[in-house]
Amino acid sequence: MTHHVECTPSEENKSEHWMQSKWRPAMGWMYMMVCIFDFVVAPVLWSAMQSLLHGVVTNQWQPLTLQGAGLFHIAMGTILGISAYGRTQEKLVGANNGNSPIGSP
Repeated sequence: MTHHVECTPSEENKSEHWMQSKWRPAMGWMYMMVCIFDFVVAPVLWSAMQSLLHGVVTNQWQPLTLQGAGLFHIAMGTILGISAYGRTQEKLVGANNGNSPIGSP
């Protein structure tokens, strides 16, 4: 004899693996940290290192993520944009089915 147990949406979310529910914010934080390093931290450290060792700044920092025509930024923008759109659609479908309001956490 088999028993069919129905789960509410909140119970289903609790059973998800943490990576399945947290990958979108993790990608956003990773992209933000890469940009901060590549456009703020590394240029300052590069110039400071040159001025301390040689006394003058002769070379500018070349952002690593802009090498290869900025493909990293194009790819990250695509991933984050599509996932944000997909998440919006998930919330709208849930709100239309009466599962949860759009503004609820």
